[in-house]
Amino acid sequence: MATLINEGKAKQLFETDDENVIRVHYLNQATALNGKRKEHVDDKGIVNNQIDCLIYNYLGQQGIPTHFIKQLSESDQLVKKMTMLPLEVVIRNRASGSFQRKFDTEYLASFDEPVQEFFYKSDRLDDPFINDSQIHALKIATKDQLKLVREQALKVNDALQALFDKAGITLVDFKLEFGFDADGNLILGDEISPDSCRLVDAKTHDSLDKDVFRKHTGDVMTGYRTVLARLQTTVQ
Repeated sequence: MATLINEGKAKQLFETDDENVIRVHYLNQATALNGKRKEHVDDKGIVNNQIDCLIYNYLGQQGIPTHFIKQLSESDQLVKKMTMLPLEVVIRNRASGSFQRKFDTEYLASFDEPVQEFFYKSDRLDDPFINDSQIHALKIATKDQLKLVREQALKVNDALQALFDKAGITLVDFKLEFGFDADGNLILGDEISPDSCRLVDAKTHDSLDKDVFRKHTGDVMTGYRTVLARLQTTVQ
């Protein structure tokens, strides 16, 4: 039996025969409030894994370096083992969530250019906002590394907006994480799915992401399955 390396809110990480490769198993679990609320959701791991694999295959085709290697099964994939930066990089194309609350903006108001934000990854500290100076002071990343992260995040945003637009979905905002592979390359890692993206139907503005679970507004899997079905049609 493979050795479990780590278990997060929605995934388990296992060792493989290659020390630089890990197997990711997606769990049928939904969380909110930084893990304080947790519930079993049938088929969520299967759907999220398939969405993530579709997206990462697409990003690879766009020339964006990532941790993704291949899909193994409905709920499992292989990725490069990485040393992650303790940063969440948030890209916002429209106003929603905490941005809307902070600045009292109209819901889904568009921006002239994407908003970039950084948050320090710490469950104990509730992932506080962090700026460039604080990142440098804590020696989390050098100026050159942070510049690369910003550039890559915007490239990912351009690629994902084009993909979701074709699927009739508006990419409102999303979270990315970056880290170093075994060769020291700073690349994109972690998950990209409706768990980490805020997605709405382009026509109706109905939520297709975890906001449905956060706000108790319906069956969260309805939106997730819609995203998967549209992406499967779009990337073929």
